Amino acid sequence: MTSDSEKYWYNFTTKAVERGYESPAIDRAGPFDTAEEAAGAPALLAERSRQWAEDEAREDD
Repeated sequence: MTSDSEKYWYNFTTKAVERGYESPAIDRAGPFDTAEEAAGAPALLAERSRQWAEDEAREDD
């Protein structure tokens, strides 16, 4: 198993993929196993947010 400090992260401030703990936690999302997965973080998080909003709307009905 790979340590999170060796995995990839997406930095929302710089919009760059980082390996390990290069920036403060508040600026990054992850961990991801590959740089490609980390690069897709904004789209992944937007999709999850959309799904959560739909789930909450169904629960409210």
